[in-house]
Amino acid sequence: MEEDPSSKEDNNPQILKVLEVLKQASHDLQTNPSPHSDQPTSPAIKALLELETESDAILSTDPNLSTLSLHLSNLKSLVETLQKTRGHHSLRSFLTRRASTHSISRLAGSIESEIQAWIDRESIENLSRALQEPFTNNKNEDEKLIKVLTQFETRVSQGFNRDLQDLILKWKLFTSLESILCNEKCPRRIREHAAFAVGALIRFNKDVFVGQVLMGRTIQALITMGSASSIRVLCSLIKSIKSPLVDEIECNGEIPKIISFLDSEEPEIRIAAMDCVLEIGYFGRKEAIEAMLKEGLIKKLVELQRSELGGDLIDVGRFEEGETRGVSVGGVAGEGKRECRERRFLECHPFASCVARFAVQLEVGEGLRQRERRDFKQEILARVREASVSDAEAATIVAEVLWGSSP
Repeated sequence: MEEDPSSKEDNNPQILKVLEVLKQASHDLQTNPSPHSDQPTSPAIKALLELETESDAILSTDPNLSTLSLHLSNLKSLVETLQKTRGHHSLRSFLTRRASTHSISRLAGSIESEIQAWIDRESIENLSRALQEPFTNNKNEDEKLIKVLTQFETRVSQGFNRDLQDLILKWKLFTSLESILCNEKCPRRIREHAAFAVGALIRFNKDVFVGQVLMGRTIQALITMGSASSIRVLCSLIKSIKSPLVDEIECNGEIPKIISFLDSEEPEIRIAAMDCVLEIGYFGRKEAIEAMLKEGLIKKLVELQRSELGGDLIDVGRFEEGETRGVSVGGVAGEGKRECRERRFLECHPFASCVARFAVQLEVGEGLRQRERRDFKQEILARVREASVSDAEAATIVAEVLWGSSP
């Protein structure tokens, strides 16, 4: 009789909970393979041996679980050998216990890997199925989807795994995530979590997934969404993919939209856009920098530096004395202490010295030739003088641009 897909979907969360418990048991067994003298069998061993007892019904029908079934059978044999030596104090028994304990610890690691692979198969299939479901504007269903998206993001953020990558490619998860990201009828929170998952996939293996980002609609969708979260994901993608992504943004005419976020009424969006501008400044080629300057970037940065969230990094010392008096930096001396103070100041004043910080990005970045750097620096200085409301403001910002943003 064929299994009802809806029944499998209902059981999936429970299956995953059980698998997580078994995974933790195998992890515990690696660090403590030998039970205490007054405990014939540890809880971890009991949990895994119960799975071995049920293996005929659970594992034998799935070829992906044959290795796990073999490991559990070997574990049972090792545990039996270990128990037979209990109470014996001969050298042979001692050596047998040591060998069995070492083998159990090593085998537990293999069991943990196989259970993780099992969890991955169940989770990826569950996520793929959830991404294909039509949206019903049901809050509970939305929360379930956000939960599985978050779990997926967490899993791929743990580092590269070839078997996991094969599953992601098999189920075409990138395409499904991009489809959610581009669906304007989908709730924004779900789209944002799909964006987080895409960003995690690029960090997971940039070489495999970068082509899909550059050729697909991901970048346009992130910019169109225009939330602080989507802009932060865009910023992380620029850091990962570098100049090729900035080239794509510039070619698609998206630079003006990014610059416009600096005018947002929401501080979080302005801050995210500032970070994005700095990354484009570092990796952008001449055309991208020209496009930003054409959109009045320097005037906007001067206004932001003038705002209550702005200021000058030269004020770091006064900030430390006035606003954080009595707070220890934690034993960091010299250069490290200065950097710590600067970081604390920027947390409260994210647009402090933003003009100079942008100029520094161009100066030390990867996208420009030396002559282009000099020319853009002169243009920035000219635009600063035009945008400043006083000679004193212009002099301060010009000095920062000329000598760098550090106090």
